[in-house]
Amino acid sequence: MRLDKVGIIGCGFVGATIAFTLMQSGLFTEMVLIDVDKNKAEGEAMDIGHGIAFSGPIDIYAGEYKDLSDAGIIIITAGVGQKPGETRLDLVNRNVSVYKSIIADIKAYVDDCLLLVVSNPVDILTWVAYKLSGFPSAHVFGSGTVLDSARLKYEIGNRLDVDPRSVHSFIIGEHGDSEVTAWSSVIISGISIDEFCRQKNYPSSRQKRKEISDEVKNSAYEIIEKKSATYYGIAMAVRRICESIVHDEKSILTVSCMQDKDSVSEGIYIGMPAIVGKDGVEQSLKIQLDEEETDELMNSVEALKSVIESIDI
Repeated sequence: MRLDKVGIIGCGFVGATIAFTLMQSGLFTEMVLIDVDKNKAEGEAMDIGHGIAFSGPIDIYAGEYKDLSDAGIIIITAGVGQKPGETRLDLVNRNVSVYKSIIADIKAYVDDCLLLVVSNPVDILTWVAYKLSGFPSAHVFGSGTVLDSARLKYEIGNRLDVDPRSVHSFIIGEHGDSEVTAWSSVIISGISIDEFCRQKNYPSSRQKRKEISDEVKNSAYEIIEKKSATYYGIAMAVRRICESIVHDEKSILTVSCMQDKDSVSEGIYIGMPAIVGKDGVEQSLKIQLDEEETDELMNSVEALKSVIESIDI
């Protein structure tokens, strides 16, 4: 596997924006774009490629699945899009059939790689990709709640008038309606959220926390309602994940990863803090949760399990 080579399957809004973002990152020397519409992939490769003179050298081109044979990271964004008012889980049956074709095409040329799933519903489709690919579970993971966690940091930082990069917080569980804000683990540069709110004279009430959680959870729906799709935020989230892989940073990110036998979510993929490096997901971590948050996480797990049980692969 070459970690300096990335493949992106799907050149819609999300895939193309990820390609553009990664082109600027300097992480890769080669990028392959694949789409069922070859002209679309070629057009995006040309358009993005014209900016290389302003960034740095990278070979970016529209290719075929055989061109992925030595790619270290393959990012899947392909699938049918989310419609206004439609939940991410509503997408599952339509997208599973798409994934059956994609994974079969990948397997024809790739023995193993780091497979990063971005298509929604991401937790379900990451599980599907793992089952169909036969790759090690550490090598198959999804974007999970990395973007949701960033949205939470943004919202907390905005309300408390502090740099979001100083906010350490997680959204865990499903990337969707049953996601959980892990308030018990929120700190701002070592200061608990309650103490920081006290010092800032900001009301740290249950209602305020619910407002923030709802704002984060519903932000994607609001964006879709206003502009039909979300793509900038997720592109930056994918770039962050790729940085941790290529540089072997071992950063802790809330990717959608396989949960072990000691977890309440054993055997499924779900967004949880995990150590991410050159070998993929090195370890899924457990964080401090109160009783209510634990119950909410269990509800998220059960929501995903009920969908998985209905999938025929």
